Amino acid sequence: MRDYVQAFDGFSYDDAVARQLHGSLEALNACVECCDRHAQPGRIALFWEGRDGDSRSWTFAELQALSAQFAGFLQAQGVQPGDRVAGLLPRNAALLVTILGTWRAGAVYQPLFTAFGPKAIEHRLNSSGAKLVVTDTVNRPKLDEVADCPAIVTVVGGEDKEGAGPGRGDFSFWAELERQPASFDPVMRRGDDPFLMMFTSGTTGPAKPLLVPLKAIAAFAGYMRDAVDLRPEDAFWNLADPGWAYGLYYAVTGPLSLGHATTFYDGPFTVESTCRVIRKYGITNLAGSPTAYRLLIAAGAAVSGPLRGQLRAVSSAGEPLNPEVIRWFASELDVTIHDHYGQTELGMVLCNHHALAHPVRMGAAGFASPGHRVVVLDDEQRELPPGQPGTLALDLERSPMCWFGGYHGTPTSAFAGHYYLTGDSAELNDDGSISFIGRADDVITTSGYRVGPFDVESALIEHPAVVEAAVIGKPDPERTELIKAFVVLDPQHRAAPELAEALRQHVRKRLAAHAYPREIEFVAELPKTPSGKVQRFILRNQEVARAREAAAA
Repeated sequence: MRDYVQAFDGFSYDDAVARQLHGSLEALNACVECCDRHAQPGRIALFWEGRDGDSRSWTFAELQALSAQFAGFLQAQGVQPGDRVAGLLPRNAALLVTILGTWRAGAVYQPLFTAFGPKAIEHRLNSSGAKLVVTDTVNRPKLDEVADCPAIVTVVGGEDKEGAGPGRGDFSFWAELERQPASFDPVMRRGDDPFLMMFTSGTTGPAKPLLVPLKAIAAFAGYMRDAVDLRPEDAFWNLADPGWAYGLYYAVTGPLSLGHATTFYDGPFTVESTCRVIRKYGITNLAGSPTAYRLLIAAGAAVSGPLRGQLRAVSSAGEPLNPEVIRWFASELDVTIHDHYGQTELGMVLCNHHALAHPVRMGAAGFASPGHRVVVLDDEQRELPPGQPGTLALDLERSPMCWFGGYHGTPTSAFAGHYYLTGDSAELNDDGSISFIGRADDVITTSGYRVGPFDVESALIEHPAVVEAAVIGKPDPERTELIKAFVVLDPQHRAAPELAEALRQHVRKRLAAHAYPREIEFVAELPKTPSGKVQRFILRNQEVARAREAAAA
C-alpha cells in the first residue's frame, strides 16, 4: 500500500496515461487508450452475463476489430470527428462496440439510460445534436415519440431476444458491421478535445450538457488505481449502469484504460443475481451504490454465507455510506468498504482510498484524490478551518487533474475566482479528511440516481389534469430519498387515488422508471417567492416536521 502523501505529490502514473494531461498533443484516441494498447492475444476485455444465465467473453483484439467496423460505418454515414453518437443500449457487447467505435472515429459518445422515457431522450438528443443513435429492439419504440430524432441503428440478434424489431428505415447494427472491413485507423485528437458528452440533473432547468475531454482518462485511471485499488489479479465488477457517469467513467473507461477486464450483467439488480455473478466470476473488487449494498444487507445470511471472504475491496459512490453498512461488510463479509465522492462534472475527487495509506474516519468522504485539491469555503469564498461547515469546492489552480471547464452552451455560476463550487455542503476534519454534510441544492438522490426535480415537474405538467407541480426528495431509509410530488389540479379534475396512480405511470413512461414520484400529494397551491419561484425547501421542511411528529406519536 502506497503512502497517501507520496501519491498526492507524485500523481502522474505511467507515461502512456500521463501524456494525456497535455492538451497540446495531437496524439490521443480513447479507443487506442482503452482497447488497442491492450489487444494482446487472448487478453479479455469483457465478461458478459445475461439475465437467463447465458454468458460470453470478448477479448481486446475482438473489440478492436468490431470497433473498426463500426467506425467505418460511422464514416460512411458522414459522422465527422467531434460529432455526437448516442447509445440507448443495455449492458452488452453492442454497447461496448458502439462506445469504442465512436471513439475510434474521433466522435463523441453520448449515453442514454435505458430507463429514460421519450421526453428525457428527446431533450438529450436535441441538445447534443447527435448525428446517430444506436438502440435495441426493446428500447426502439421510444424513439418513435422523439421529435427530430437522428438516424437510428437497431441491434437485432446477439443477446437481444425481445422487442418489436427495428423500425422502418433503421440500419441493422450487426448487418452494417459485416459490410465494413475490420481495420480502421483511429482518428487522433488533442487532449482537450471531447470524447464523451454527459448530462447532469438540474434544479431550475433541464439537464445540462457537458463535454468530457480526452485528458480526463488520466484522472479516471488514477481513481481506479488509488481509490478502487484495481490490481492485475483482480476480477472487477462495477454495478453501475454505463448510462450514467459512474458506470461510463469507471465500469468502461477506467478499467479498460488500464487493460483490465470489466464485467457486464445484462439484467435488473437482484440479490440472487448479484451473488451469482460474484461467485461465478470470482469477483474480488466490487463497486456500486449504498442502495445496492443495503439490499444485500437486508438478505442477511443468504449473502453473508456464500460471499464471506470472497471480496478483497468494495467501493461505494453516489450517496454517503451509512456507518452500519461499513460495519456489516467488515463483520459479515470480512471486507473493507470505502466511501467515495464525486460528480458528473468532476469524476471522483474525494475518497477513502483502498490503495493509499491514510487515516479513515467513520462517516467521512475521505481525502482529495491525487492531482486535486478539495477545500471547504464560506460564503465569501474563503477557505474554512476544521470544524466549520461550508461549501465543498475545488481549488482549480492546484488541481491539475481536474478537467471540467463548464457546461456546453450553458452559463454557470459554479466558478468563483479560482474555485469550482460543487453546490454540496461539507466540513474539514482535524486529520485533513472531509465529511459530506448534505446537498446545497434541490437535486434528489434516490437509489443511487440523481434526479432533477425540474424534469419530473415538467413531465407532470404535461398531464391535462395538472396545473402546477413541485417535486422534492423525501428522506427514506432504503432509497436515501424517495420522490414526492405536490400537485395542483385543474378545477375540472378531482383528487383521487386513481388519478395519483395515473400521474405516477405517466411520469414513469415519459421520463424514466426510476424518476417517477412514489408519493403524490394534491394541494390547493404551492409556496412561492414574490417573484413566483416555487420554494421547494418549505415543502422539504414540512416533510421533515411530519416525520418528527410521527416518530414522537
